[in-house]
Amino acid sequence: MSELIQALYEEHENISRFLDKVQQLCLDLMERDVFDPAAFREAIRFIREYADKEHHQKEERLLFQAMTDELGGVAVNLIQHGMLVEHDQARLFVADLEQAVNGYEADRSPAHKLAILANAASYRALLRRHIEKENNAIYPFAQRSLKPETLAALDQSFRKEQLAKQG
Repeated sequence: MSELIQALYEEHENISRFLDKVQQLCLDLMERDVFDPAAFREAIRFIREYADKEHHQKEERLLFQAMTDELGGVAVNLIQHGMLVEHDQARLFVADLEQAVNGYEADRSPAHKLAILANAASYRALLRRHIEKENNAIYPFAQRSLKPETLAALDQSFRKEQLAKQG
């Protein structure tokens, strides 16, 4: 299996574990009225820095670009009208979540609380489905359909990025 694709699967495992924590934050707020703004801000930071900047950007720059370049119409449809739209939806949920957290911290109104729960739950549900699609359809399709030399070039680019981060 491609090193890049294997790394993306592993990142999905990390994101999935994180999504369980988001659910617990929401349950604490909903059931016990426990609001931890620092924990929500840490969740937002994780999403932006890891799930989006590290993971989604890697998909977009490397794998998805190679797929649309090499595989044409089917890949363009899957990526541009599916995966990229979902990445943008996730970013919107996070921006709205941040606004709701800030609002609830200033004014503990039911409307702000609802906005926190709605956006966090929507993000979580979207990412669960998104990960399932990528793990079970997109990544296997890429592994199966991209030329071996394309996969090798992707792995080389991935290794180069990893080394640049370390040094």
